Amino acid sequence: MPSKRPVNPTRRSGSSPASAELRERILSATRELLREHRFDALSVADVLAAAGVSRASFYFYFPSKQAVLGELVREAVAQGQQAARPWIDQEQDPVSALRAGVAAGARLWRDNAGVLAAIVESWGSDEDLRKLWLEQMDLFTEAATARIESDPHARERLGPMDTRAVAASLTWLGERLYYLAATGVPPFDDEKVLIDVLTNAWTSTLYGNDTPRSN
Repeated sequence: MPSKRPVNPTRRSGSSPASAELRERILSATRELLREHRFDALSVADVLAAAGVSRASFYFYFPSKQAVLGELVREAVAQGQQAARPWIDQEQDPVSALRAGVAAGARLWRDNAGVLAAIVESWGSDEDLRKLWLEQMDLFTEAATARIESDPHARERLGPMDTRAVAASLTWLGERLYYLAATGVPPFDDEKVLIDVLTNAWTSTLYGNDTPRSN
């Protein structure tokens, strides 16, 4: 049965510099621990020891280790949204923008491999983490859906297909390939292969052999 532990960002954010520093120590320690340890094997005691904080301090800011992971995931997703902005905002030709966004996503997953692998490996067995990850992935799906619907080339290419279903499929494909790369699974551990394959999946689906210009 999926566990139910709160993953709300924090109990208290803390307004003083000392409070902010303690909270950041907890987040940083967890981030570093996840580089070497699976989330399901990580205990609050491990975080306390690595962060050098008391149990009372931990629970002042976070109700659970799941809440710490949730905060780290939100931070990473916010960076991912920024990486996608050139394509979403139609700042350059779509194919170049997609490739740049995919490459930025690959770097983001590489730099946050422990955190993002932890949520991918945990959301299926924890109800609250499931809700969190589906919400975060939906942010990308909704943005991609709006972008596709505003692009006449993509709309013509897709014809009667459900735009949101296409956007969701491409978004979840990216999640899976980035995860495989982050966990060292060939051939996607080769970053160039990852970028080439994922870029091709997006561009061939949305544009075929055409290379549309900025709208």
